Amino acid sequence: MKLNELRDNAGAHLKSKRLGRGIGSGKGKTSGKGVKGQKAREGVSLNGFEGGQLPIYRRLPKRGFVNIFRTEYAPLNIGALDKAIEAGKLDGAAPITEAALVAAGLVRTGKRAGVRLLAKGTISRAVTITVSGASAAAVAAVAAAGGQVTTTVAAKPAEQG
Repeated sequence: MKLNELRDNAGAHLKSKRLGRGIGSGKGKTSGKGVKGQKAREGVSLNGFEGGQLPIYRRLPKRGFVNIFRTEYAPLNIGALDKAIEAGKLDGAAPITEAALVAAGLVRTGKRAGVRLLAKGTISRAVTITVSGASAAAVAAVAAAGGQVTTTVAAKPAEQG
């Protein structure tokens, strides 16, 4: 087979309807666009326009607040960590760092500030892990298995009300 012999499968490519080719074609004269007006013209996009009625995106209330300065962490559950050690992606005997977690494919930090260890699942072996943050339940679960969690970011003090 040569490059000039390559063809689409039969019926794979539909020919486009030829517009504006006489009244006998069924799509002649105005090409199915009606007569005159803004929508009959080329390049018109009226997304969200509802004929002068207040559009739905303006009628619906805005809710909540998004803090654009928030610090976001990549989540890592202790169950996933245990499975990765079991599968041989991580060495459980050596200290585990955030760089090792990224290299093993467990987390993707990207624009995030680091990794936060969470308590979903169980861990059955003693591991030494250094991450940006960890939940109290995750620290307790790792300690109960004989391991140790070190966090690099100091926990925020509880707000006083």
